[in-house]
Amino acid sequence: MLVQAILKSKASDGVVTVSAAATVAQAAAILAEKRIGTVVVSDDGETAQGILSERDIVRELAASGSGCLSEPVSTYMTKDLITCGRDAKVQDVLSQMTEGRFRHMPVIEEGKLVGLVTLGDVVKAQLAELAMEKDALEGMIMGH
Repeated sequence: MLVQAILKSKASDGVVTVSAAATVAQAAAILAEKRIGTVVVSDDGETAQGILSERDIVRELAASGSGCLSEPVSTYMTKDLITCGRDAKVQDVLSQMTEGRFRHMPVIEEGKLVGLVTLGDVVKAQLAELAMEKDALEGMIMGH
């Protein structure tokens, strides 16, 4: 299965972005309002400059206190993004997320942000694929 299949199955393929100059408090408000765990940092809504997660915010709150909320997102975002394309294999994405210990991966095509896959999306896709294989094998065994 490819990442493209996950993007097609999602209710919305839009990615929530925030500018690098936005404050951490503004990013946190967006995360809370949208009930999501990550925002992609992009000044133009098309080019991924970084990513900021709830975990990033919580870690910085614990380390330096509430003063970090008035700092720009660019201060705390992850700048070295690990991304994939629509043609990436879901199993490869799952391996990268597991090894890198992160939950969100931007999908980039020709330098532009086209989607975001989450660990939950990838696990759901893997489970669906396993269920189809199981059903096919049971059908063959039963002679259907």
